[in-house]
Amino acid sequence: MAQPISTQQDLPGVSRPAHRIASAIVVAAVALGGALVLAAVALWFHYGTAVFFEMIESGIAACF
Repeated sequence: MAQPISTQQDLPGVSRPAHRIASAIVVAAVALGGALVLAAVALWFHYGTAVFFEMIESGIAACF
């Protein structure tokens, strides 16, 4: 069987900071996603559905 090149014993203290960084990235991604959804809902209520969809459509068309 193949043996791992490095083990947890070889790299002391690496798992804790890496876990904190990964958790922070996940929390930031969830917060950003929530903010985007909130912004979309706010625009929907402010401009109405027709204008909202036209703005999304023109934005997508501008990308291509």
